Amino acid sequence: MRNYKKEYGNYQGTAQQKKNRASRNAARNALKKAGVVKKGDGKDVNHRNGNPRDNSPKNLSVTTKRANRSFPRNSKAGKK
Repeated sequence: MRNYKKEYGNYQGTAQQKKNRASRNAARNALKKAGVVKKGDGKDVNHRNGNPRDNSPKNLSVTTKRANRSFPRNSKAGKK
């Protein structure tokens, strides 16, 4: 059984991940204001360079959830 409270405390609740999440939300809101994405459209905002804090227009694109979440991540945590 997953312990969501522990997962949040260990990863999602860290200061760095909170900043990343806020930046991803800001990117989606910017594209909403531009009329590119709509609420409930089933799309994700993709950061082309993988850096969620880089919200420059050249770095953002709109993709399907499946395409955006299906590539391998470049994190040290996933490497052995």
